[in-house]
Amino acid sequence: MSEPGPGKSRKGFLACIWAVAMRPSARFSLLALLVAGGVGGVLFWGAFNWSMELTNTEAFCVSCHEMRDNVYKELKETVHYTNRTGVRAICSDCHVPKEWIYKVKRKIEATNELFHKALGTIDTPEKFEAHRLALAQNVWKTMKANDSHECRNCHAMASMDLTKQVRPAQRMHKAAAEKGQTCIDCHKGIAHKLPQGWDSSAAK
Repeated sequence: MSEPGPGKSRKGFLACIWAVAMRPSARFSLLALLVAGGVGGVLFWGAFNWSMELTNTEAFCVSCHEMRDNVYKELKETVHYTNRTGVRAICSDCHVPKEWIYKVKRKIEATNELFHKALGTIDTPEKFEAHRLALAQNVWKTMKANDSHECRNCHAMASMDLTKQVRPAQRMHKAAAEKGQTCIDCHKGIAHKLPQGWDSSAAK
């Protein structure tokens, strides 16, 4: 009689593990197992959401020098950082959706940024400037596709009283509404410096 091959041995081992996992417990009641599972689930969910929110803080966003020494420094010079009302927009307000499913999607996409962090793609001011146009275009493309969703969390066209705006803004916002334009069509460079060549390529 031939001995079982490695494939059969592996299947037998997995079947044994599955059987043990599915076997009723002789030591704990079903209620105890359900309570333990529920508590474990709540703790896991709390830890997961805590880590999600931790990565949304301004301190986390600027913990790497690529962001702290480049775009964050520029943000601090704008009205989104310091203004008469004291309302400040942080990195995640503009770059991370608030809705949970879209937030998770954005976090998954951010793994690509970790990859480039490890590679040192923009770890010097010179490298950052060389990639600035491509980085800006990626953000503008995303904002164009989602109708500047993150902007609209604070700025809703329907809530604007155009009569309280200066005349050029009145005309531009009225025209934008009629044309179905979105915020990023006109408001590039309001939080970060515009890259060289943006007007001849990225703005189109």
